[in-house]
Amino acid sequence: GKHWTVNEIRALIHIWSDKNIQQQLEGTVRNKRIFEQVAARLQKFGIDRDWKQCRTKYKNLKHEYKSVRSAQDSGSTSKSMKFFNELDAILGHSTMEHASKSDN
Repeated sequence: GKHWTVNEIRALIHIWSDKNIQQQLEGTVRNKRIFEQVAARLQKFGIDRDWKQCRTKYKNLKHEYKSVRSAQDSGSTSKSMKFFNELDAILGHSTMEHASKSDN
């Protein structure tokens, strides 16, 4: 498929940051329906992506985030990504919970 632009990714992350969407994504593996919703919401921004493209981009962003995150946790600062802070706001809470539990 064609490359995602910065605006498209930003819109995707914006939708993904919706608590409702997050809960649905966390609660299921068969998530075609959810990504159909995501694609429909992107259309409202004038972004034409199908649910498969949305799911693939979501998975790729999540994977990239996790690899940057684990690199940082092991003290490496060489790895970074464009939307790390935005994704950290969404994904950081679940990884942070585990971290804080192990501290006590």
